[in-house]
Order: sequence, then structure tokens, then C-alpha cells
Amino acid sequence: MKSLLLALALLSAPALLAQQQESQSGSPTDRPLSQQTVQGCLQGGDHQFTLTDSSVTTYQLQGDAAKMREHVGHEIQVAGTAGRAAAASSKSTPPNDSQSTIQFVDVKHLSSTCKSSK
Repeated sequence: MKSLLLALALLSAPALLAQQQESQSGSPTDRPLSQQTVQGCLQGGDHQFTLTDSSVTTYQLQGDAAKMREHVGHEIQVAGTAGRAAAASSKSTPPNDSQSTIQFVDVKHLSSTCKSSK
């Protein structure tokens, strides 16, 4: 009888541990951001740059602006940490209150022209 209880306790321990970890994970915004690579057309200037991919998703790029300036209007690939950021409050802010962002760490030039986004 004791060995049966011990076996049952050992078998249920992983399920209890997984349940405890899920309850401690918090809200989705508390989770770490994901690493991502995105390819698309770079637009912008000064210190604000956006990258629009082939599915017409636009990402706000954050990082070293000096790495981006020479690639404006070009097809590039960026690698970095992806997430969502709250949009700045202004009259030109779209109805969507957050935007996909990438804190880039690497930039790769692919083409001196952007592909048509149709």
C-alpha cells in the first residue's frame, strides 16, 4: 500500500509543478519578448524607422539609427527582439493603441529597391 501511494505521489508531482508554474507566469505582457527576424522595406528618417514586410505588417524599429539611415528605401532584413509598444498619444495615432516593435541588433542589406507590396 505504501509503495502504491509513493508511486502515485511521484506520478502526480510533475503535473502539480506545471500547474504552479502556469499560475505564477502572470499576464501575457509580463512574458519575455521573442527573438525574431523580419524582412521588408525600410522607411523613415532621423531617429524613427519602420519596416513593412510582405504581409504588409509594419514594425517600428528601435536601435542604432546610424545603422538604418543608409538603408532607407531598401529591402533589408533585421534581427532582434520583437514585441508590442504603446503608441504615442497624438492626433495622428491610429485607432490601434499598440504597434509591433523590433529592438534590432543586426541589419542585413538585401536589395537597393523595395519589392511591391501587393
